[in-house]
Amino acid sequence: MTQKLWKAALFDLDGVVLNTERQYSQFWGSVGKEFLPHLPSFANDIKGQTLTQIYDGWFAGKTELQETITARLNEFERHMTFPYIPGFCEYITSLRNKGLKTAVVTSSNKEKMQNAYREHPELHQLFDKILTSEDFSASKPDPDCYLRGAATFNANPQECIVFEDSINGLRAAKASGAFVVGLATTLPAETVSTIADFVIDDFEDKNLFLNLKV
Repeated sequence: MTQKLWKAALFDLDGVVLNTERQYSQFWGSVGKEFLPHLPSFANDIKGQTLTQIYDGWFAGKTELQETITARLNEFERHMTFPYIPGFCEYITSLRNKGLKTAVVTSSNKEKMQNAYREHPELHQLFDKILTSEDFSASKPDPDCYLRGAATFNANPQECIVFEDSINGLRAAKASGAFVVGLATTLPAETVSTIADFVIDDFEDKNLFLNLKV
């Protein structure tokens, strides 16, 4: 794989750019335990889904409960921390220095992103485009988000590298036709490898530089 193949690098946010998945697992685990005790895998099942998709799938028609969960989530996110995945800033800077366009493609909404910007205002400089749940007609695992991400840069999906960590996200990326790098930050590498083209632990992983020539 040579540099001329790639026009853009598209990054999921949680578990890829920001090391936040454990915090979200804690939050959604508590929601599942309280409201869906018969579904012990709830917190894992919803990874990569928008809030609307979660509500439609598990809390449809329960308006008051949705409002309760949303209020709790907003409060939780106001007090979250947003540390970077190790090596991320250095890696994305190297991609941009080589001429690749970069975008966030996340199921998070704009309100959540404001919390991330407060801690990391430089996110706007690290990415040429930040696409949130409001920009997509369908949620992961539908490939719409990554197709739109590629189109943002007038690129074919085959000219894009996607970095993902969740099953829904990996499936969306793979279905788009992009080259998929899976991060074993949320799930075991053995699970991620069933979908991704290859797997790394984080952006300091030497395999990233050995196998992806950009």
